[in-house]
Amino acid sequence: MENKIHSTVIIEGDVTFGKGNEVLPYTILKGPLEIGDNNIIGPHVVVGSSPGDTRRLKFDSYKAKIKIGNNNIIREFTAIQKPVDTKETSLANNTYIMQGVHIPHDVILEEGVVLTANVSLAGITRVMEYANIGMGATIHQYSVIGPYSIVATGAAVIKNVKPFSRYIPGKPISVNSYAIKKYDLLDYTDEITKYVIEDVSPTSDEIGKVIKKYERLHGESGRRQY
Repeated sequence: MENKIHSTVIIEGDVTFGKGNEVLPYTILKGPLEIGDNNIIGPHVVVGSSPGDTRRLKFDSYKAKIKIGNNNIIREFTAIQKPVDTKETSLANNTYIMQGVHIPHDVILEEGVVLTANVSLAGITRVMEYANIGMGATIHQYSVIGPYSIVATGAAVIKNVKPFSRYIPGKPISVNSYAIKKYDLLDYTDEITKYVIEDVSPTSDEIGKVIKKYERLHGESGRRQY
């Protein structure tokens, strides 16, 4: 499949494409940038702008890389910045980035993440697989948003968010039942519930692997958890 790149798109530097991508009008792509297969990007998206780091306002991002995987949708007026502290800013596969989302330096988005309209991440944030961030939410730098979790619309997130949990400011952490149903995890409902509500370690290998990865990243982040 050929790539469809609108005539108004600006491509600067080393930008590589897989196949089947569509880049919509007035989008700007600045390399080094690696784009996989079957992505839809734009219109009016900027990928490859300089990192917004107040400590290094004139950081030379010429060689700083962004990597975008496969089957991602990146909607209008979204901005994705180059890294400054790590190897790359990256989006995995099957993410859905709605309009006006801010993805700054050194962010990692894992498989199937959904960032809804006007979400604003801070630098060095990691959003783990199949997490969903509600409209207008803001995420503090260095935060880890756990897999299969959901963050409420308009929330200001200043701690890490536990896997499979639902974070609503001012309310106790609860189970993200929506994700359990959506991703066919109903057989694990009891152990997920005990983990989220009572901190009981999961018994299955499948859920255990998910939790173990999060707990490692949570520990490395040095941040507290909801």
